[in-house]
Amino acid sequence: MALSESQSNKQKHVHLFYYPECEDLARNVAAQSSNITLQTIKWRNFDDGFPNIYINNAQDLRGQHVAFLASFSSTGVIFEQLSVIYLLPRLFVASFTLVLPFFPTGSFERMEDEGDVATAFTLSRMLTNIPISRGGPTSLVIYDIHALQERFYFGDHVLPLFETGIPLLKQRLHQLPDADNIVIAFPDDGAWKRFHKLLDHFATVVCNKVREGDKRIVRLKEGNPAGCHVVIVDDLVQSGGTLIECQKVLAAHGAAKVSAYVTHGVFPKRSWERFTHKDESSEKAFSYFWITDSCPLTVKAIANKAPFEVLSLAGSIADGLQI
Repeated sequence: MALSESQSNKQKHVHLFYYPECEDLARNVAAQSSNITLQTIKWRNFDDGFPNIYINNAQDLRGQHVAFLASFSSTGVIFEQLSVIYLLPRLFVASFTLVLPFFPTGSFERMEDEGDVATAFTLSRMLTNIPISRGGPTSLVIYDIHALQERFYFGDHVLPLFETGIPLLKQRLHQLPDADNIVIAFPDDGAWKRFHKLLDHFATVVCNKVREGDKRIVRLKEGNPAGCHVVIVDDLVQSGGTLIECQKVLAAHGAAKVSAYVTHGVFPKRSWERFTHKDESSEKAFSYFWITDSCPLTVKAIANKAPFEVLSLAGSIADGLQI
């Protein structure tokens, strides 16, 4: 959204650093406002493989508002980013904001058996230990974390700001030619609890998983998808098995078309390939598959591959940097 000159003058100027995986998203964020300036870091390694990192223009950051756009896409890249994240607030900056669009251990938030390790809590503790800047605790921006109660895993040194990609989906749905025939489907009760209040003006369908022997079967729990364009909504996708089974159930109950939206397209081991339009049958399965750019490696992998479309978080992140 374009800003008037008076609005722009009231905003704080933010120096945005980023991990190389996030460069495209960072540039899109900076393009949203003249009050966001991209800054660079030299990401190198010593011969033994450990990080050799240099923050450019560090002296000039004193008294400035600083942010870092992170991507914890694998365990191998977290340490070097934490090294930067822990240093930036100590450079006498006016405030520090960490933007972590995808909180990767969010689905591992509980213990069902003694000995289970809740790594969501582990990562929360690591982020809680970010030093306090001159302006106070770090603002931590996360999109569609798997379970809202995870906000209580963070200590008082950080202020978690939980945002959502759902407004991007709603905007896209209103652009469709069959916008008045949309039904939202939730693949399980967890997704319904997480998102139904954000989509309450749409008719809804809820599926659930039931155990039959060693298998978990997706069944239609409530709602009628017959004759409608049904959009399955969830926070993330891994292998995509649940979405595929849900699509089959919806089609069997008369859905005219089925599409899907997830905020985080994780897709390990190129599992996104299960959804690409290779033949007539696959084209009938999912008309659209919307993801955000919270997982930048996935965005590069699925570029120009139907049925995928990327809904960018850039505008929302730019707004979050002004909070």
